[in-house]
Amino acid sequence: MDARVLRTRARLQEALLALAREKPASEVSVSDVAERAGVNRSTFYQHYTDTDTLLADALDAAATKAGAQLAHVELDPAVPPALLIDFLSHIADNPDIYRQALTGTASGAVIVRLRARVADMIRQDAPERVMVPDPEHDGVPLEVLSAGVAGTVLGVITAWLDRDPLESPEVAAGWAWAALFGPGRALPDRNAGETPAG
Repeated sequence: MDARVLRTRARLQEALLALAREKPASEVSVSDVAERAGVNRSTFYQHYTDTDTLLADALDAAATKAGAQLAHVELDPAVPPALLIDFLSHIADNPDIYRQALTGTASGAVIVRLRARVADMIRQDAPERVMVPDPEHDGVPLEVLSAGVAGTVLGVITAWLDRDPLESPEVAAGWAWAALFGPGRALPDRNAGETPAG
């Protein structure tokens, strides 16, 4: 992709995230984003159809920059992967934006991206590393299983963000793994490394 296009998209993404820290993302208009990014509305529409898609791209880019790339993760039913904790750390750094995106005035694009991010993690490594049903014997295609796992993890993330104070990403990752693989697995000390609610 052209470097100018990447720079403009990055400016739009940064502008939206900055505005979403000041007021609910649902109240941020295209004009607000364009003005903050120093571009006109027509430039915005050359890159994005709406602020919902821009928000999804902005959060994806921020998660990637934070090192939360959920790909090629060695999954172990007993221990949440470090990259899931990295991703939850990114969410903990932006809790209000994710609360807005996942509850009340939910952003469809953000939810779809979050589900896809977790589902991709499972699809890429689950057959070799996680105790999953064998589609040939159990009739559960991996795509269906990974979608179910993604839904569970997204549910845990949403419930975690509703808590005050917000427990640490490590605790939330332990909850997600316990929801997936059974209670008693990978549950760290509840008070270890808690982050304040934002």
